[in-house]
Amino acid sequence: MTPRSVPRYETRTLQPDLEPDADPVLYAMQYAVGGETSPASEDCAEPQDWVLRHCGQNPSHHACREIFTLPWRTWRKT
Repeated sequence: MTPRSVPRYETRTLQPDLEPDADPVLYAMQYAVGGETSPASEDCAEPQDWVLRHCGQNPSHHACREIFTLPWRTWRKT
């Protein structure tokens, strides 16, 4: 007789990882046309400053988006 695996079903939940050892929340900005992207930073002001400098050097660049990276973690629901 060979061993068989029996699946175990659990209820899990998903939530932002706010534990002390979690990856940091990161911010970046990206131009909609061309896709140039600022360096990622834990401080949202740094990518915003990058946009203002970049726009000053490239006056035709107007539309951009924020890239927000938030770590998530699954937990077993009890």
